[in-house]
Amino acid sequence: MKPTKLIWLIAMAALGLTAFAAPAPSPWEEPSAALAARIADILGPGQARLTIRNLSTISNDEIPAIRHLLEKDLKVLGVLASGAESANEIRLTLSENQRERLWVAEVVEGNETRVAMVEVKLNATHPAQAGGGVTLRKQAFLVTRDEVLAALEMQDTLVAVEPEEIVIFGNTAEGWRERNRAAIGQKRSLPRDPRGVVFSTPDGHGFVASVAGMACTGSHQDATPPADWIVHCRESDDPWPIFMGPIPLPPVPQTVAATQEDVSATPIKTFYNATRNYFTGVISPSFGMDLPPFYSAALLPRPASGAALLIGGIDGKVQLLENGALKPVSGARDWGSDFAVLHSGCGAGAQIIASGSGEAISDSLRAYELPKQEAVPASAALPVDGTVTALWTAPDGKSVFAVVRGATDQYEVDRVTATCN
Repeated sequence: MKPTKLIWLIAMAALGLTAFAAPAPSPWEEPSAALAARIADILGPGQARLTIRNLSTISNDEIPAIRHLLEKDLKVLGVLASGAESANEIRLTLSENQRERLWVAEVVEGNETRVAMVEVKLNATHPAQAGGGVTLRKQAFLVTRDEVLAALEMQDTLVAVEPEEIVIFGNTAEGWRERNRAAIGQKRSLPRDPRGVVFSTPDGHGFVASVAGMACTGSHQDATPPADWIVHCRESDDPWPIFMGPIPLPPVPQTVAATQEDVSATPIKTFYNATRNYFTGVISPSFGMDLPPFYSAALLPRPASGAALLIGGIDGKVQLLENGALKPVSGARDWGSDFAVLHSGCGAGAQIIASGSGEAISDSLRAYELPKQEAVPASAALPVDGTVTALWTAPDGKSVFAVVRGATDQYEVDRVTATCN
């Protein structure tokens, strides 16, 4: 063999050995080692059964690797995680919201349960398996110094419900410009974080709105805006409309066709606790049962039943009322108190748009789908410059409106739409 060729082969072999000797580190090594140390501090040497529940966007294909790393790290610390007959148990939950990923281990010894947890950096992990179905986009619709609880776009008119006033805007070449402002006239103090709703009347030429303890109606004198609006508000304990219908629903079996038609066309109303900021759970029609108190509700198309009612309870639990039964929804633990349904036509046809839980200087929105009873991310997070304070579906269902409170207490109403990937 010629010396030149021999040198080339040796060099290539050395490069190959270097590549095999230095594999890329796993993004799960650091959190696995940290969590194993905390679990070992609780359990001490011994055995435990390990179960893993994935409520994050980590691909299920990654779970065996995470299990292997954790079992290895625990074994080094004297904990054998494959003891199938052990009375001790390690229940690991992989969860996340738009800002962070958290691994929570419930360590069970007899009747005692203690918790160990570690935070996992989102930018140090593999791309999310979910999140490729749709891409969310937003466009600033209205910017104002006044708090907006709800809004309704009607032809060239925008009706904005504020805590103490109804404001009518007209659409001009320079954008929305205020035309009318009417006091709601509450006689009781408003709760913190008040809520409001507004819907168009069946003829499309007026609106009905509700704020704590008050009901308002609006109509304009001429058939074509812009025109002067007449707004009348009165004290009321009547239930609020939360859905006026109809919405696009998927084809369903003939056995539930009648139910689909009724649900999609029937207004849904619920009683609001005027001294607080949530709905009592008493709804009309009743769907055969009363609900727990909730902050938000949305009608979600379902392939089998036609439609189901999704509610976000004041206890932080998201549940689905379908076929007369209330079912828990997993994967929604980090949602905020408001969500809305977007009929994008992508993927399953409709997505749930939810913000992150809690206050945030910089919040975000994300689309989810609900194939069964687990919320699965269907988009990447869409950052917003502030905290999302309200979400609702546009009358045509093809967009969602979000109110964002900025750091300087300026409010922005954004129109959120989706494109299919």
